[in-house]
Amino acid sequence: MNYELKEIKENIGIHLIKTDKFKTNLIAVFITMPLTREKITKETLIPAVLKRGTKNFDTQEKINIKLEEMYGAEFGCGVEKIGDNHVMKFYLETLNNNFVSCSENMLEEGVNLLLDIIFNPFLENNKFKEDYVFSEKNNIKQLIESKIDNKSAYSQTRCTEEMYKGKAYGLYRHGYTEDLEEITSENLYALYNDIIVEAKIDIFISGDIEAQEILEIINNNANICRLEERENIIIINNEETEKKEHVQTQEIFEKMDVGQGKLVLGLDIHLNEKDAKFPISIYNVILGESATSKLFLNVREKHSLAYTIRSNYVRQKNNIYIKAGIESKDYKTAVKIIEEQLEDMKKGNFTNKDLDDAKKYMISGINSVKDEQDSEVTYYIGQELSGRLTTFPEYIEKINAVTIEDVKKVANEIEINTIYFLSN
Repeated sequence: MNYELKEIKENIGIHLIKTDKFKTNLIAVFITMPLTREKITKETLIPAVLKRGTKNFDTQEKINIKLEEMYGAEFGCGVEKIGDNHVMKFYLETLNNNFVSCSENMLEEGVNLLLDIIFNPFLENNKFKEDYVFSEKNNIKQLIESKIDNKSAYSQTRCTEEMYKGKAYGLYRHGYTEDLEEITSENLYALYNDIIVEAKIDIFISGDIEAQEILEIINNNANICRLEERENIIIINNEETEKKEHVQTQEIFEKMDVGQGKLVLGLDIHLNEKDAKFPISIYNVILGESATSKLFLNVREKHSLAYTIRSNYVRQKNNIYIKAGIESKDYKTAVKIIEEQLEDMKKGNFTNKDLDDAKKYMISGINSVKDEQDSEVTYYIGQELSGRLTTFPEYIEKINAVTIEDVKKVANEIEINTIYFLSN
């Protein structure tokens, strides 16, 4: 197996992905905390401030000059919501040492620069630089306000907010504009220090690498040496942990100036068996993920009710979302035909060919994950936060083992939680 995890301190791990498919090394650091309403906006702001400067490179311009000197290395950062956790992500992509002069060590330079940005920030008077915080608060404000620009993504966000009202997963990953006024250089730096002491830290390195060299670089890094062991505070989310209550379906209607209505159905899955994600994944492909799915063929092709329609499975929360772009006048008919497809699945109205095609689709997808370094890293951090590791061969084996009865069982454990519709 090309993947290996080394825990260097309690809840601080190094994940090594050895591959010779790329000319680059990808270094990624994930810092994970449970989602909370009180901290989510500050946590979004922290990576934006950290990228502005370090003690060694006190401006973003100096960081960019250093990246250019490293043959145009690329740096980025942001936040993600993975299950009930808020995750800061920092990454740096460099040329592999095989493609530079023997006197240069791009891997070591890349690791040291990235860790410097995260753990050695530029400070003024023992706090973040006020100009940097003020500027990035404005940028985050624009980012939060721009969520409405992508109506499809906005609609799924709103559906999730309604499904998880008052719960951590209902929070918007970038936070809330009303929090920004209360954020100062002092209280933001205080939270940063708490996070560095308490949060789970995962360092991923992907490329043509040697484990011993990586461990020496990491263990000799002054920023890592200062870190202490920490308790496990993250929230584990998987198909066994996410038990749903039976609820009456709610309908949420919103109006906005949109050219096309956005329909989202949020489905709960009442199946909490170990490895249920494999038959659920197959169910989702047959239902609506592929171009040969029941939703695509019936709602879009047969009845011409949707410009687009697709389903996606969020395994961390045991939900499936069905998303469609429709005319406002077709709302009731579209929902009715979607519900008919859900009932068809319960009755087992799908074929062995549907099952085989779905398996091929899933296996092609899992194989393609290894075609991009970022995709493979994303896969493994998802595994880490689910509390279990499924290797690619194991994944394919379990997908191939899924039967029609397994999928039918899934179908009969699904109900509609929320129907959200954004229209003119």
